[in-house]
Amino acid sequence: MSMPKGSNVPVPTSALRVELGWRSGQGVPDVDASALLLVAGKVRSDGDFVFYNQPAHSSGAVRHEGKRNDGGQVTDTLSVDLTRVEPVVETVVLAASADGGPFGRVPGLCIRVLDARGGAEVARFESADATVETAFVLGEFYRRQGAWKFRAVGQGYGSGLEGLATDYGITVDEPQHVAPPAAAPRGPATLVQVPPPPVAPPVTVPPPVAPPVTTQPPAAPPAPVRLSKVTLTKEAPSVSLSKQGGTSGAMRVNLNWEVRKQFSGWGSKRGRAVAMHADLDLDLCALYELSDGRKGVVQALGNAFGALHQPPYIYLDGDDRTGAVAGGENLTINLDHKQSFRRILIFVTIYEGARSFADLHATVTLQPQNGAPVDFSLDECTVPSTVCALALITGSGSDLVIQREARYLIPARGVSPQRTVDHAYGWGMNWTPGRK
Repeated sequence: MSMPKGSNVPVPTSALRVELGWRSGQGVPDVDASALLLVAGKVRSDGDFVFYNQPAHSSGAVRHEGKRNDGGQVTDTLSVDLTRVEPVVETVVLAASADGGPFGRVPGLCIRVLDARGGAEVARFESADATVETAFVLGEFYRRQGAWKFRAVGQGYGSGLEGLATDYGITVDEPQHVAPPAAAPRGPATLVQVPPPPVAPPVTVPPPVAPPVTTQPPAAPPAPVRLSKVTLTKEAPSVSLSKQGGTSGAMRVNLNWEVRKQFSGWGSKRGRAVAMHADLDLDLCALYELSDGRKGVVQALGNAFGALHQPPYIYLDGDDRTGAVAGGENLTINLDHKQSFRRILIFVTIYEGARSFADLHATVTLQPQNGAPVDFSLDECTVPSTVCALALITGSGSDLVIQREARYLIPARGVSPQRTVDHAYGWGMNWTPGRK
């Protein structure tokens, strides 16, 4: 049952999943979930803002999990662990922002709070009165007498995510609109006799006192939060990382998918027919070619996990079999060695549990440490493909360019997905069977 605006309910569990939901369609803006951890109504620092460019709080209490599209019903998810919220934090605000239009064009907007363990719905608030707002505070968790409660808020902003964030004390790296100086009123020219300024008597000034010498330079102010996003399309298929400020530090490549079971056969139990299922397992991989000519692959198959601080400067942190529950699979690319990269091809394979990417709702996000994220969805697949070439990263001097590929390849009988990708992009490597 949906809650009315302003109402509240106790939160009976601490491990929660917050789903911001809406229906997609022609002309519907993209929507993003975010959270702010507040003390006395404000953030303590920009680190208390969790959103697509800053997906995890340092305490581990809130994490942005990403979007899913299930037949036109879209959800953007936050995971919340209230036991890890620092005692000084009084409120966790749950917000939404629209990109590409107002919330009046977003049908079915709602926020659901679920038990992360069992999936039971704890609270739900449906927003039905939006018009020109481009940001909303839909709900909040707050402490009351040592326990947590959820309140349905429904407060809108016409100034987007920037206005919402700055209202809570976030420093935003966005161009400020400065009013031009007022022009002096015009009229007939007149000649005004101005007397010379009086001559001040001489003043004896003591010699300046040198400031005390400090042994440590003052700390640099923290960098403001960047709200920009990058979406690669067929019309705009590439982006320069240098133009986004993302050519240093680590670039995280995350793959996650919908945790589900797929039917694979029938068995019997106590004389009755029962459905048997197979787990869905996707693998995030990268073919690389370094500037010195060395080539290779980073993947879980064959335990080829790579290395971050030595060639190939690409590292896969593990083989995840669950999708979103454990954060999916993550590649890290060391952009401090960007001049060592000639090209990197990011691709995804289906190891088991499905014969095609269609309806798997898998997503990949490239997140530079100092730049805007680049999102990819694998929902465009319409063929029986088990391998998708997502993005080609090409080195160009001191720059790296990300090119959208979105090529769903169909391996020939007896040919591995890796060999299929190699052949399509001319990597020229020799392949042998491998195991996990």
